[in-house]
Amino acid sequence: MASRLAQVSGHLSNTHGRGLLSGEVAIITGGGQGIGRSAALLFAKEGAKVVVSDIDAKKAAAVVNEIKAAGGDAIYVAGDVGADDFPQIIVDATVKQYGKINHIVNNAGFTHDKMIHTMPDETYDIIMKIHVRAPFRLIRAAAPYFRVKSNTPENRSIINVSSTSGLHGNVGQANYAAAKSAVVGLTKTIAKEWGPFGVRANTIAYGLVHTRLTAAKEDGATIEIDGQKVALGIPAAKQRAAATQNVNAFADIPLQRGATADEAAAGMLFLASPLASYVTGHTLEVTGGRGI
Repeated sequence: MASRLAQVSGHLSNTHGRGLLSGEVAIITGGGQGIGRSAALLFAKEGAKVVVSDIDAKKAAAVVNEIKAAGGDAIYVAGDVGADDFPQIIVDATVKQYGKINHIVNNAGFTHDKMIHTMPDETYDIIMKIHVRAPFRLIRAAAPYFRVKSNTPENRSIINVSSTSGLHGNVGQANYAAAKSAVVGLTKTIAKEWGPFGVRANTIAYGLVHTRLTAAKEDGATIEIDGQKVALGIPAAKQRAAATQNVNAFADIPLQRGATADEAAAGMLFLASPLASYVTGHTLEVTGGRGI
């Protein structure tokens, strides 16, 4: 116990002035915008070499340029996380550039809402593919770089993104709730299988975070999956807001507001950092207290 404490304390003191993730390598999917972008910038600020992945190459490149302009080190790998060849492409690109992988943040995803009785198979299946199958396949592809023991163990972790929908369910989100619930079980299994190699695995479950996924669907944000455009956002959000303008829209959130993308990313940083060196198999709820 004393030796482990000394190791953690030594890591923290060694990174003083250089960042909590100094010299470590992090893959962040969905890193071109929203929470993923904030995480990429924050991880880089804390000394990590960041591999930014996004389906939108221009947005991924823009984040990399931001990181480099601030003196950080990053590359981008554009692509669809659900594609069969994606895991090996990003793992190979990361190892070729940096020689190792310390962290994987499975953040990429979107919502495709319908009520259960009107939801077709393909709407259910695509959400399961992106939110469960894709993280599993990326983690599996990276296994050779995590399932190793060393005389000088490094800080290594897997972070999978869930949601209050996965913890409590949500109207109109049978597919998303099922997928985000499955992520919790996947993460706990990784924690048990890879713990002996010094790898930590945790889930981060978000409540309301102000991104394009929680904006009004009428704003027109879309994502293209398998050649099909999927509308993003919450249906009729503007109309509901207008109808309830005198009602507290955050009444079920103790902090009385939604989170910023930067606040959401800070939770990811904690789980990846040596501050969480004895935290694994855990689901960190970043919800402002919603659901307690």
